[in-house]
Amino acid sequence: MKSIILSLTCILLSINLYAQESETIGLSLQECVQIAIERNINVEKARIDLEKSGYKVSETRSAMLPRVNVNGSFTDFIEKSKTLLPGIIVGRPGTNLPVEMGAQYNTNASVSIVQVLYNQTALTALKIAKQMEAMTELGVEKVSEELTAEISKLYFLTLTTAKQQTLVEENIDRIKRLSDIIQLLVENGMGRETDFERISVNLENLYTQQSNIKAVQEQQLNMIKYLLEIPLEETIVLTDSVEMSLLLQAPGLFSDFSEHIDIQMLEAQLEMNRLNESLIKAGYLPTLSFVGSYGLTGYRDEFKNYFRSSPESDWFSSSYVGLNLSIPIFDGFEKRSKSRQARLDYQKTAMTLDNTKERFNVNYQNAMNNYQNHKNNVERQKKNIALAEKVYQETALKYREGLATMSDVLQDELGLSNAQSAYLNALYNFKEAELNIMSLSGEIRNLMTY
Repeated sequence: MKSIILSLTCILLSINLYAQESETIGLSLQECVQIAIERNINVEKARIDLEKSGYKVSETRSAMLPRVNVNGSFTDFIEKSKTLLPGIIVGRPGTNLPVEMGAQYNTNASVSIVQVLYNQTALTALKIAKQMEAMTELGVEKVSEELTAEISKLYFLTLTTAKQQTLVEENIDRIKRLSDIIQLLVENGMGRETDFERISVNLENLYTQQSNIKAVQEQQLNMIKYLLEIPLEETIVLTDSVEMSLLLQAPGLFSDFSEHIDIQMLEAQLEMNRLNESLIKAGYLPTLSFVGSYGLTGYRDEFKNYFRSSPESDWFSSSYVGLNLSIPIFDGFEKRSKSRQARLDYQKTAMTLDNTKERFNVNYQNAMNNYQNHKNNVERQKKNIALAEKVYQETALKYREGLATMSDVLQDELGLSNAQSAYLNALYNFKEAELNIMSLSGEIRNLMTY
């Protein structure tokens, strides 16, 4: 009895674990975008670059902080240096006497400090480092926006494929019902075997199409899992509708692209060029620093009792404070040449910024046209599907009544399939048009936050 209870318990636990492992994950578009931004390797590398730029600011700021150094030295003169003294001092004029100088053991220890009081080059370099940090932050946002657009397109492409799968399944059900009717007609001698074979071929083609669509959808879902770093063995379901509206309101006239990440990055680059020119010109200005030092020096002829101070072996201190002023006078026109190069870089970036704004204006107008065109196409193709389905049903009814041929039925069925394909293409193109407008206007950020 105990063994039976134990076996049942193990089976129940296994079923429970399997149910947990095969749990389906439902994902909306915004959830996909949020997960991708949190986990994507390109966004993570951009964040690392941002953190690195923060340390670069700290590194640049250090040039304005005090520099303190401790120095020490110990020298053992195995052979002390000698100097020549005139012999007249000992009553031997006309001769030189070699005399040893100094002590055998010399020790020096000192602490020094240097504090920059004014250095315009260092101040401008700090501004450049902060501007670079701001540009790197914009780089994180740019990677995130590009990832958002990529995820969104893939999300709606997968939803479009799922919609196609549904339509094909409906076509299969419809053809199967017609096939069953034709088979009964053939069995009762009221239909032709050729008609049954032709409808069977069409049905097999639909089965093949269904299989291909299923494989494509599986690949698309795997790509979403890859971008979101979800294990491939997990099952995900996209919860949003392919027909959902992305824009909060119908797009209108728009000419301010200041919120576009590319414009912001170009404006930041323009400021960077200006600061680079200022950095070069700052090299003409003087640099002023405060300096100070305190040191001890010891001389010993014997090593014993080295660190004991006595009248014969005292420690001598020295100290000073002062100001250092450095004034650049002439550098062979190096800074002048660099400054002119920086000015040209500034002009190039300004031209690129103006051109990009004009290009965005043209792109937005084209995007508006595409948006309206694809929106109208979606409505037309939706009506066209209803019309094609109605025509097909009427032709199939006429066929059963002997008033239409199988060729007519298959022709109308092909027309219905074409209408469905045209609708799906128009629907996906409409989503791309919406995303394009959102990217240009900066509304793509709405998908990145809840």
